[in-house]
Amino acid sequence: MSRIVFLLVPGLHLLDLAGPAQVFSTATDQLDDRAPAYRLRYVAEQEDVPTAQGLPVRATTTWPELTPADIVIVPGWRWHTTPHDTFHGRYGRIAAGTARRLADHHRRGGTVASVCAGAFALAAAGLLTGRRCTTHHQLQDELAQRHPDATVIRDVLYVTDGRVVTSAGIASGIDLALHLIAVRHGPGAAARIARTMVVYARRNGDDQQIGAMLRHRSHLSDAVHRVQDLIDARFADPLPLTALATTAQVSERTLTRQFTAATGLTPLRYQQLLRHEHAEHLIGQGATIESAARAVGFQDARMLRRLRTRPTPDNPTPGSRGGDRTPHHRPL
Repeated sequence: MSRIVFLLVPGLHLLDLAGPAQVFSTATDQLDDRAPAYRLRYVAEQEDVPTAQGLPVRATTTWPELTPADIVIVPGWRWHTTPHDTFHGRYGRIAAGTARRLADHHRRGGTVASVCAGAFALAAAGLLTGRRCTTHHQLQDELAQRHPDATVIRDVLYVTDGRVVTSAGIASGIDLALHLIAVRHGPGAAARIARTMVVYARRNGDDQQIGAMLRHRSHLSDAVHRVQDLIDARFADPLPLTALATTAQVSERTLTRQFTAATGLTPLRYQQLLRHEHAEHLIGQGATIESAARAVGFQDARMLRRLRTRPTPDNPTPGSRGGDRTPHHRPL
């Protein structure tokens, strides 16, 4: 049995804590009926810990005796900065003794992990010096600036460097915990736990923090959002422009103009982008290019290979941002 010790910092985000805690709790229920796989513990520098969402949580101020089999996880917290702050914001301060506990656990062979802003606590303990790491995409610049001795890997879900594991923001703590389960118990166990939790199949650490569904949803067009809802749900199907225009209740020409103005892409390019992202995930899980192409709706792998050679997934065609020049939408 291993302990999963959560270090709770004032202002913590509940999902940063609850996501990984649910993974390990589910693992304990599923992995072995003879003995619990994990025992969860919650420690803090004060018994009552305020959260960013207003629901206080209670922890013990006494640390358990840790072994190398135990994992310490630092969930993130709401970020506030002031010009004279020497650490990392109004919340998130940890005492020197707490930082030493993190460093000592790692030195003795244990694993230390963080979610979101929790990376700053690991940095305060000296655990990111000379290591690769990541954090929430809104905090990456801050982490790199304050800790230049760390190598910040941007726009990924999690990074493992030895026995130090850092993840991006909020929900990516679930991905981090599923990764730790996969390392210890195999990918099959992680997949079963993800299925029980009704979450997306375990993602690779280098998957992007922000996918196409988020990058192109910041506009205010109801008609375009309705079309995106349809494409998101049926990206692997042939979707003629006429059907999309009917969903938006506008003409085909008007839809193409509005969609391009709102997202910088035509509906076809948006569908291709979704297919590309899903195919990359499948390839990362071990699928061949050919099987991934078929699974996401391409007739063969040629289009997927072309998409993979383009500079970024957010720019399928050079020069397409700000207006895609494809004259007609054709179902793939």
